[in-house]
Amino acid sequence: MNDRSFTSPTYYCPSHDERAPFSDIDYLIENSSLGSKDSLLLQSKVDPSDVDEIRALAGFSARTAVRVKRHSPGQRAGMCETVVDKEQALEFLELYYGENGNLDGLELRKKAVVEAIERTGTYVHTKSELTFGARVAWRNADRCIGRLDWRSLTVRDLRRVTTADEIFSELVQHLSLAGQGSIRPMVSIFPPAVPGLPFANVWNDRLIGYAGYRRIENTLVGDPLHVEFTAAVHALGWQGKGENFDVLPLVVETPAEGVRLYELPERAIREVPVTHPEYGWFAELGLRWHAVPAISNMRLAIGGLHYPLAPFNGWFMGTEIGARILAADDRYDMLPVIASRLRLDTSRESTLWRDRALVELNRAVLWSFERAGVKISDHRSESQRFLAHIQNEERAGRSVPADWSWIVPPMSGSLTPVVHGGSEATDIGPAFYLDEEGRRLAAMGRQSLDEDSISKIGSSGSDLYVHDRCERSWHR
Repeated sequence: MNDRSFTSPTYYCPSHDERAPFSDIDYLIENSSLGSKDSLLLQSKVDPSDVDEIRALAGFSARTAVRVKRHSPGQRAGMCETVVDKEQALEFLELYYGENGNLDGLELRKKAVVEAIERTGTYVHTKSELTFGARVAWRNADRCIGRLDWRSLTVRDLRRVTTADEIFSELVQHLSLAGQGSIRPMVSIFPPAVPGLPFANVWNDRLIGYAGYRRIENTLVGDPLHVEFTAAVHALGWQGKGENFDVLPLVVETPAEGVRLYELPERAIREVPVTHPEYGWFAELGLRWHAVPAISNMRLAIGGLHYPLAPFNGWFMGTEIGARILAADDRYDMLPVIASRLRLDTSRESTLWRDRALVELNRAVLWSFERAGVKISDHRSESQRFLAHIQNEERAGRSVPADWSWIVPPMSGSLTPVVHGGSEATDIGPAFYLDEEGRRLAAMGRQSLDEDSISKIGSSGSDLYVHDRCERSWHR
């Protein structure tokens, strides 16, 4: 999934000939609790007939209060500063009508969209357009090997959900629905970004993630990927247990309510204990992983519209857990522990002890998920399925964007048919993408949580502290 630019330095009001810096525009959104008038006033003089449409797009109800001015990045919820690109909108409509095999109504729809963009700077997708766009975004995800089933994506239209409590409730519902029985591919789409207005987002990079802790004795517990993020949520008041698989809270940020933390209920967290079909001691390691890989910090771009909050999931391929997350030395680093239990010779690399331990770890992951009835795919079968996807797309006259550094499995890649590569990664829309703000929030939260405040965590009875270097402590 390619990174794409999301902001523009200038806001253009299509109803006027001049261009004005966005900082010169104030937005006042009606708010009964503050006693403000029932109107939305823009210095740029947007047609009053469009006020309701803009308010709805921005995700503000008649009972929501916010006075919005331009602010520097990191102060509060994200801001959309760019008018929808008409060319992108028209290209998407041509794709939508063309792939649905019915061009009736295309020209009329294009005219309506252009008029909406010229009046308001944006437009509204129909539910059918939204569903199609989200599915095609999965089809275009160049790092995903599991795109054969792109048409099966369940699309939840949550464009009217705006408050932090409502957002959290729907995120819980997403995890519950996606994790029922086998895993169901799903995306939940919240309100789009609207020119000149802030939008809600979730700081977390995934809906279920595990905390990472650096301790005073210079050891590490949990997931190293989330050490800085864990420190950030500690600074906001959350206290984890300090164990290897503490589920992080969700951090929901909205324009009206600021930052709020939510603990996921147990019913939303489906986890699989990792055991082995032959080695009983594997259970003693206390390994487990969650069942629903829901990414939550990527933007969904469809026809020039951006949906900043659109968490989505497919299902895990075994090597993602067994060869990356649990095996990599910058994650859970379990290969030395497993090699020791297998009594392998680890005195030199030429004994291939890492490879032997890696195979057993991946066997354990696949066996555990299959026994628990949770959908998972092995890397060999998924490679074959990806070739079938390529064949399907070629028959439809479409190319398949692919980042082969991600498509080729991290284990036994030379034994899979995808090792020979093919088409290159290209920027094709609709698409999911990760911008700098999403990456930064998932890494360490808002920059207002400075290093000094984070380093003081642990001064109130906790043994957590921030160090530059540490060793893993595996208490099993």
